[in-house]
Amino acid sequence: MTFTEALHAARSGNPDAPVYSVRLACGFTALHLQTFLAAHLRRSLPDRRVQVACGLYGDLAGTVETSADSAETGALAVALEWQDLDARLGYRGAGTWAGATADILSGARTMLDRIGDALLRHPPGIRIAISLPTLPLPPMFLTPGWQVSEAELHLESLLLAFAKAVAGRAAIVNRHRLDMDSAPGARYDFKLDLRSGLPWTVGHADAVASCLARLLAPPAPAKGIITDLDNTLWSGIVGDDGAENVSWSLESHSQLHGLYQNLLASLADQGVLIAVASRNDAKTAGAALARPDILLKPDRIFPLEIHWSAKSGSVRRILDTWNIAADSVIFVDDSPMELAEVKAAHPGLQCLLFPGGQDQGEYELLWTLRDLCGKEFVSTDDRLRLDSIRQGAAFRKGTGDEREKATFLQEAMAIVTVELPPPTAKKRVLELVNKTNQFNLNGQRYTEGDWHRLTSAKDAFVAAIEYEDRFGPLGLIAVVCGTSCNGRLNIESWVMSCRAFARHIEYQCLRVLLDRFAVTEVAVNFVPTGRNGPAADFARTIIGHAPEGPFQFRRADFEAVCPPLYHRIVLRDGKKSDESVN
Repeated sequence: MTFTEALHAARSGNPDAPVYSVRLACGFTALHLQTFLAAHLRRSLPDRRVQVACGLYGDLAGTVETSADSAETGALAVALEWQDLDARLGYRGAGTWAGATADILSGARTMLDRIGDALLRHPPGIRIAISLPTLPLPPMFLTPGWQVSEAELHLESLLLAFAKAVAGRAAIVNRHRLDMDSAPGARYDFKLDLRSGLPWTVGHADAVASCLARLLAPPAPAKGIITDLDNTLWSGIVGDDGAENVSWSLESHSQLHGLYQNLLASLADQGVLIAVASRNDAKTAGAALARPDILLKPDRIFPLEIHWSAKSGSVRRILDTWNIAADSVIFVDDSPMELAEVKAAHPGLQCLLFPGGQDQGEYELLWTLRDLCGKEFVSTDDRLRLDSIRQGAAFRKGTGDEREKATFLQEAMAIVTVELPPPTAKKRVLELVNKTNQFNLNGQRYTEGDWHRLTSAKDAFVAAIEYEDRFGPLGLIAVVCGTSCNGRLNIESWVMSCRAFARHIEYQCLRVLLDRFAVTEVAVNFVPTGRNGPAADFARTIIGHAPEGPFQFRRADFEAVCPPLYHRIVLRDGKKSDESVN
């Protein structure tokens, strides 16, 4: 992004949109960084008006401390450089280098402790992103430049200890990845630093701002990958070469396919769904997938679409099985023609070419997939996702007409656990709210600050719902939040995972809340999004028509249409745990 483009992006947007307020802690002149950060955040948060405010020049620690005590801070971005620890570690510092090493190391430790303490004092609703020093230290130590000195190692160890101490509270830029995006030799502008206190080149400011913006407003990770087999998951054509001769090993000069399998297996362990769409003979391809040396085990793949029909149809059936929208899924194939055919049928799908024989391209594909699917933490619910998809398929297979469905639900031995409120450390709650589309009242996305303010308001409630039955646990599948006062329940946000559809859990959620708060009226903040059809369908069962906006109903209206519910309820309100059966 050029600086002119950044200026335009930072100033664009709806002036009446909600404000996303960011405090930028930066000890040097932050003009370029401030502009690029605002621009990248605007691209990540198109429905927000971004405001980036800088602290005092030369006082990064003071800015961090002020931010911790300010009610106006929505997020904090910290761009740390060596001179923030001691002015003598930068070129503008006037202090003496000779004999100052011990004093500099001691002061750096004290300053890092001060910054770390201030970071940890920030309330939970403030999102924090940190960039560690990106510039080389000045030539002030005794060794030649090609040899690292003991003092430099000491500084690095202090920095890593600081990063480890705050990593649980703040997201930290990966310095090695930053090296890939911003060449270390093209970062420092010596002339500009001495004249105006701006040490970074424009390109480097853009690269750091991009990283910080992604940490403050992380993109939604992809939920699934659909992969081809021949010359993608393995090297060779299984129908021609035979199941025993396709390869993915270093000895067979096909290690890149092995690395691809390894990455898919790693992503599967983190909850990313993996499926196969291949034009092949199912028996022959199945024999290759069953080889004991394969790195992506068959039990981590579901479903398998292996036949001679068009891949666009295979992709459609996989999406239906997963019950996931195409824009949350990646398709990988070595054939540009197959990619084009699938893309034409599913425009929202992200289609990536497996660049066979192009080593650098294959290396970059691994990083691209990690970037698109990676997430900050992996929950128990993430690891349950594949099993729950399989259970959902079995569930749908076992339910036919309404009578069969009622019998099936009655025999499912289902348990619905409702936490009111859920533990504050349960990050999965906000993640589910922000990534769920189909059963979502209004499509509203929340920053951590938004969510903290919404759920800590007077009379506010948050309910987190987990589910399990005889097929196994689904984990956290629904979140409801709003307010309750004067006999009225105001539901501001309600999402439910597609994994939980067809089990009448939405009725049970509402009944539990009606009972818990003893209300007779419900107001629902519904907004049609074009994707939340299941939420609209549920509303229709209660009010008799598809809602076009916010709607209300009485408890009697709900009771008149509520089907028989057979779940066992476990209610945890932070004080006690109650169990009941409907």
